[in-house]
Amino acid sequence: MRLRTALLATTLMAAAPAAASATTITGPYVDLGGGYNLVQNQHAHTSGFGGGDSYTNGSSAQYRHNTGFTGFGAFGWGFGNGLRAEVEGVYNYSNIDHRSGAAASHTRGSDQSYGGLINLLYDIDLKQFGIDAPVTPFVGIGAGYLWQHYNPTQSNFRNGNTSRLGGTNGGFAYQGIVGAAYDVGVPGLQITTEYRMIGQPGSFTDGAFTSTANYTNGQRGRGNTNFDHRFNHQFILGLRYAFDTAPPPPPPAPVVAAPAPLPARSYLVFFDWDKSVLTARARQIVAEAAQASTHVQTTRIEVNGYTDNSAAHPGPRGEKYNLGLSLRRADSVKAELIRDGVPATAIDVHGYGESKPLVPTGPNTREPQNRRVEIILH
Repeated sequence: MRLRTALLATTLMAAAPAAASATTITGPYVDLGGGYNLVQNQHAHTSGFGGGDSYTNGSSAQYRHNTGFTGFGAFGWGFGNGLRAEVEGVYNYSNIDHRSGAAASHTRGSDQSYGGLINLLYDIDLKQFGIDAPVTPFVGIGAGYLWQHYNPTQSNFRNGNTSRLGGTNGGFAYQGIVGAAYDVGVPGLQITTEYRMIGQPGSFTDGAFTSTANYTNGQRGRGNTNFDHRFNHQFILGLRYAFDTAPPPPPPAPVVAAPAPLPARSYLVFFDWDKSVLTARARQIVAEAAQASTHVQTTRIEVNGYTDNSAAHPGPRGEKYNLGLSLRRADSVKAELIRDGVPATAIDVHGYGESKPLVPTGPNTREPQNRRVEIILH
C-alpha cells in the first residue's frame, strides 16, 4: 500500500512541471500580430521627365523612411514534431520624410505593402537540452507576393521645383523569422515575440511607379521611377492559439500510469532525472528491503536498474548512456544494502537501461516511474 502511495505521489510531482512545459503544436492554429516596421533607405532612379532640373535627363535619389507599423494574420498546421506550415496575410505601412539629391529641401509621403506569404517554421524543443521552461524558440522562412503602393509623396526643392511620386507595383517577396512563444497558462494560447526581415527585389519594369514634376518656368514633366531592393525590419508582438492541444488519447485502461503488479517481496527505488544518487526516501526503502531479507528465507537478492527513454546526451549515444546510468543506479542501491548489513556476495546487479519501462511512453519522454531500481528478494 505504501508502495502505491509513493508511486502516485511521484506521478503527481512529475505532472506539476509538465504543466509549465512549452506547447508543441499538433494540428491547426491561428496567429495574429503587429508591431514596428522599419524600412531601409531606398534608391530610386527616374527616367524621362520628373525629378531633375533638366526635362529629358533621368535622376537618382534616395528616399528615407521614418516611422511605420505592420500587422499580419496567419492560419497554420503543426505536425507535432516541431515543424509548422502556415499561410499569412500581411500589411505594412511606412512614412517617408526625406529625399536626397537634386537639392530637395522637404519631402513628405508614405507607402504601404500588402499581400500573402507561405511560411515554414520550426519550433525548438528546449527539453532536449535539459531545459524545462514554458517558452519555445522558433525560426522560419517564407516566400510570397507583395504589392507596393506609394501614396502621393511630394518633394519640394530649394529652387522652387516640385516632384510627386505615386503608383502601385507587385512582385516576389521573401522573409526570415526568428522568435519565441510563451505559454500563458491557458491551453493552446501563447504570446509570441518576433523579428522579421522582409525582402523584395527592385522594380525594374518600365512604368513601375510614376513621377510628375512642376518646374518654376511653367514646364511639367512625367517620368517612370524604379526602386532597388527593399528591406523591411519588423519587431512584432502577437497571440497564437492552437486548437488541438489535448494530449494523445490514453490506452483503453483508465489508469494508464498505474505500475504493473510487482513480484512478491519486491521493492522499488526511484531516482531524479539523470541522477544515480539515493534520496532520503530511497534510503528508507532500501533499509526496508535489507531488513526484510533477514526475516524471510532469502537465497539471493536481485538489484535491477532502469531509466526512462530520455537522455542527458541525446543522439546515437543516448541509449548507451542510459545503459550506463541504469547500472550506476543499481550500484548505488547495492552499496546501500551492504551498509544496511546485506552480504555483498548475496547481491546480483544488472543494468537494463531504457529497455524495460514500467510505464509505456512515447520517444524521448521523462517518466519518473521508469527511472527506478527494482530490488527482488529470491
